[in-house]
Amino acid sequence: MSNRAAMLDKLDALAAEHAKAVAGGGEKYVERHRKRGKLLVRERIELLLDQDAPFLELSPLAGWGSDYAVGASVVTGIGVVEGVECMVIGNDPTVRGGASNPWTLKKVARAAQIAAENQLVTINLVESGGADLPSQKDIFIPGGAMFRNLTRASAARTPTIALVFGNSTAGGAYVPGMSDYVVMVKERAKVFLGGPPLVKMATGEESDDESLGGAEMHARTSGLADYLAVDEQDALRVGRRIVARLNWRRAGPAPRPGFVDPVLDADGLLDVVPEDLKQPFDPREVILRVVDGGDEPFDEFKPLYGPSLVTGWARLHGYPIGILANAQGVLFSAESQKAAQFIQLANQVDTPLLFLHNTTGYMVGAEYEQGGIIKHGAQMINAVSNSAVPHLSVMMGASYGAGNYGMCGRAYDPRFLFTWPSAKAAVMGPAQLAGVLSIVARQAAEAKGQPYDEAGDAQMRAYVEQQIEEQSLPFFLSGMVYDDGVIDPRDTRTVLGICLSVVHNAPVRGADGFGVFRM
Repeated sequence: MSNRAAMLDKLDALAAEHAKAVAGGGEKYVERHRKRGKLLVRERIELLLDQDAPFLELSPLAGWGSDYAVGASVVTGIGVVEGVECMVIGNDPTVRGGASNPWTLKKVARAAQIAAENQLVTINLVESGGADLPSQKDIFIPGGAMFRNLTRASAARTPTIALVFGNSTAGGAYVPGMSDYVVMVKERAKVFLGGPPLVKMATGEESDDESLGGAEMHARTSGLADYLAVDEQDALRVGRRIVARLNWRRAGPAPRPGFVDPVLDADGLLDVVPEDLKQPFDPREVILRVVDGGDEPFDEFKPLYGPSLVTGWARLHGYPIGILANAQGVLFSAESQKAAQFIQLANQVDTPLLFLHNTTGYMVGAEYEQGGIIKHGAQMINAVSNSAVPHLSVMMGASYGAGNYGMCGRAYDPRFLFTWPSAKAAVMGPAQLAGVLSIVARQAAEAKGQPYDEAGDAQMRAYVEQQIEEQSLPFFLSGMVYDDGVIDPRDTRTVLGICLSVVHNAPVRGADGFGVFRM
């Protein structure tokens, strides 16, 4: 099968999984929601955003492979409202009433982290029954961070806005309670710590939804509602007006105007990555299809030294960027030292960095250990860890072992991390990991003077290889919220352009210093 055909098959599978997230709770619950005269969560988002503005949805596959619905009953993403890039978080009430499960919390926490790092206004579209009670043991403790993050955002002078369309119950009541601006829809919004049944059980008091937590009560009596909207469309209109009055200013530098399209066609990205990730490919084929064109679209740095890591300077949608891209998979000492120097240079001139992953990790073997691969790899990881400019990561192919760390994997807090359907990430390749376990087990048997079970070994290796293969695939990783989404390679330039625009909401400034580099 050709590279293109294999990638298209993976994209078909990706589209099918995304469709599950868009379907929400399924046809029955969508229809019930519509009969109540309510908009679906993505319809609310579309009306909130500026006309024809893009929406970069984040973590759409959260919860994939778990017992919960794909998407985790919430939609998160970045869109433009009245010319301001905002983090939008919308409950999907067609999925168990919008109740929060453990994956909801992970997804919302990631959205809050992105909003904080990039100084984004946050807009919550609220309709949630609170915690999904059967999973309360996995929700109660970490769930508190959701409300803490709202108050910290306000303290950091990044406004938070809550538009309440329906129930906002129990812990969910603290989302509007801790937001800077609150809009409630008349006769629809219900905000209370405990609904009528709980109040009856706790105090014996008889009450109804409206007197306990209705929108008019909160607008006229409690003061929780700042604005009373007549319907959903009006609430979204008021939300837009709030953003328009924020007098919002971006703190980062503007892009250079007049940029041109890439030298090579983005459609060719379908042909680049081999089905067998052991086969190397030239990352320049990717770079020249992603960065701005012109006479010199990519200025390669140290092209003759450490050739299995490509480094250099470019612009993307007018923004300057430094690029580190794996060429031959393995990182040697020269590549590690080259990367460390390049990262320091990018910090010196306040330039964001883009990491394009296709690495099996740092080279092993007696020759390389004696040559200092540990300390040279540590130099690269030190530089990545202490770099202060924004980092963007795209996993194109393999991203194994400490190579994932050196190339700014999730543990190293890139501002954004996306994967292609061809990507794989794990401690090491499935066959290598199974082989290591086999060698260790064989040595243990020999040390005890016991015969080794060859049939059992073959079964173990097959099982481990299958398990590691499944757990290294992009759907699994995205379901764990270890990335911000699996994307079509052809969309890479657009996605990265949005991300670069987002990171420039905040100041872009390099590190003042790095840790001790072991020489």
